[in-house]
Amino acid sequence: MNINSRLFDSIRIGASEAEAPLESDAPRCDHPGCKRAGEFRAPKGRGREGQFFLFCMDHVKAYNATYNYFAGMDDDALAAYAKQEEIGHRPTWKLGVNSKAARMAQRGRKAKGDAEAADMHDAFNLFGARNKQQAAQPESRVGIVARKALDTLGLDDTADSAAIKARYKELVKRFHPDANGGDRSREGTLQEILKAYQQLKSVGMV
Repeated sequence: MNINSRLFDSIRIGASEAEAPLESDAPRCDHPGCKRAGEFRAPKGRGREGQFFLFCMDHVKAYNATYNYFAGMDDDALAAYAKQEEIGHRPTWKLGVNSKAARMAQRGRKAKGDAEAADMHDAFNLFGARNKQQAAQPESRVGIVARKALDTLGLDDTADSAAIKARYKELVKRFHPDANGGDRSREGTLQEILKAYQQLKSVGMV
């Protein structure tokens, strides 16, 4: 073998992937000591939602294999998180607690009273016909969400707290897998019942 041959001059050996230089505008892998490009995002964890690490392929695989969003949470914290998950982690309040809504309702009642007190000429009896129609259709005492929840439980809007609790217990016993020999085919119905009961609790009907 002649190592002085011109053929050896044309052989080029590229750098390994780990030693490959980064392009000037490419972000580096966030793993300490890694010089590869950080092409893959990985969440930073609970309390830092929307923030991400940038890793290379090997390190993002290693990170994801051990990632646990609930790490460090005790049983009470996990239970509280699960309860908030039912409402999508949105704030809720009982009827009458939201001061802004109460002020808007008060202004609406005042405006309605002013309109009724005004001396209006209703030549075509438009408002009279409307009032008669409203009188013929009594208003429900519950909102749309609560009415749907009552429908899920098989109740109407006349049901009181005791009736709701009794119906809820009856349905849970009926559809729970333990009461059906471990059959989980009715779990979807059970979840709807649980959600409906929580909605009725959130509006103060239970």
